[in-house]
Amino acid sequence: MKRIVISLSIILAVALASFGIGALQVHRFMVTELSVPANGVGFEIPSGSSFSAVARQLVDKDIIDSDRLLRLYARWSGAASAIQAGDYLIEPGATPKSLLQQFMSGAVRLYSFTIIEGWNNRDLLAALHANDAVSASMTDEDWPGLLSELGADVAHPEGLFLPETYRFPRDTTDRKLLAQAYALMQAVLADEWAARDDSAPAKTPYEALILASIVEKETARADERQRIAGVFARRLEKRMRLQTDPTVIYGLGPQFNGNLTRRDLRTDTPYNTYTRRGLPPTPIAMPGRAAIHAALNPAPGKELYFVATGLADGSHSFSETKAEHDAAVAAYLRRLRQRPKQGG
Repeated sequence: MKRIVISLSIILAVALASFGIGALQVHRFMVTELSVPANGVGFEIPSGSSFSAVARQLVDKDIIDSDRLLRLYARWSGAASAIQAGDYLIEPGATPKSLLQQFMSGAVRLYSFTIIEGWNNRDLLAALHANDAVSASMTDEDWPGLLSELGADVAHPEGLFLPETYRFPRDTTDRKLLAQAYALMQAVLADEWAARDDSAPAKTPYEALILASIVEKETARADERQRIAGVFARRLEKRMRLQTDPTVIYGLGPQFNGNLTRRDLRTDTPYNTYTRRGLPPTPIAMPGRAAIHAALNPAPGKELYFVATGLADGSHSFSETKAEHDAAVAAYLRRLRQRPKQGG
C-alpha cells in the first residue's frame, strides 16, 4: 500500500511538473513580441473561419513560428470561439496574447478618407470610388435618395458634407461615409450659426453655407477669408451683384474648359452672379469650418471690391472704390503679361 501511495505521488508530481513547464512555455510564447515589420502587416480573417485555419494562416505568413501553443492557449481561454472576422493590422510590439485580444474585440484596421475644401459633389463621389477600401453603392443619380434618407430639406448635395479626414473599416459604403460627413457638417453649421455675428448677411444656415462655399473658392488664405466675406456682406447689403467668378464657373458645369471668357460672364445661369443679384441657389463647393466661420463673422470695413494680385502667395488686393479696383485689376493684368518674360 505504501508503495502504491509513493508511486501515485511520484506520478502526480511528474504530472504537476509537466503541467507547470507546459504552462510556463505557453505563457512565454504568448507574451513574446512577434516579428512584425515597422509599418505593420495586414491580416484578414474571412467570415466563417475556424480558429485552426486562422492559426495556420499566421504560421504561413511567418507571423508566428508554430501554432501549437497558440491553439492550446486559445482553447484553454475560450478565445478560439470568440474571434471576429475582419481586416486587421498587426502592429510592431504585438504579442500572441494581444493579437488574440485584437481578434476577439474586432479592432480591425482603419482606413482614411479626406474630403478636401473646395471639392464639388462630383469630385467627392469620384474620390470615394477611387478609394479601394470604400464599397461603392451609388451614382450621381442617387444623390436625391441619399439626401432624403439623411433627412436633408434640400435636394442638391453641394456643400452638405464637411471637409475632414474620416476613419473607417474596409468595405464601408460610400453612403455610410457620406452620412458621417453630413452629420458633422450639420453639427459644425449649427455651432457656427449659434455664434454668428450680427453683421452676417445670411438669413438661414443654408444661406451661410452658400456664402461660405464662395469664400472657400475665392481664397485659400486664412488671413483673407473674413475680409472677403466682409466684401460680400456689404455688396449684398447694398444690393450690388457679387460678381464672383467661381459661381459662374460652377454654373457652366463640366463643360467649363478652364478658360473663363467674357462670353461666359454674360451667359445667364442661376449661378451667374454677374447677371443676377443675391446669392446663388445652392453652395458651389464643400466649405470647411474656417470658411463657414468667416461667412458668419465677416470683417468690418468699407471695401467693396477685391482682385487677385497675381503674386505667388495667392493674395488679393482690396479696394473701396471702383477706380481703386480698376487700378488693382490693371496691376494684376500687367503682372500676368510679365510672367512669360520672367520665365524666359
